[in-house]
Amino acid sequence: NIPANATWEQNGVTIAGGHGQGNATNQLYYPYGLFVEDDQTVVIADWRNHRIMQWKNGDTTNGQVVAGGKGQGNGLHQLD
Repeated sequence: NIPANATWEQNGVTIAGGHGQGNATNQLYYPYGLFVEDDQTVVIADWRNHRIMQWKNGDTTNGQVVAGGKGQGNGLHQLD
């Protein structure tokens, strides 16, 4: 929930992706869903890379693959 008296910075900061389309840990390829946890960790479903990426609060360089990332499929390290 966002409080009614919340204030925002005038200029935003890119924390996920922003380095063109691709499969490196600082890139996304058709991000499909986004979730922000209570500790400000950002979790993104990176659809075309078949992976779930996570950026910890304050990390604006590289995300971490937390699920999938080994291509499409039903293996233990894959997402379909």
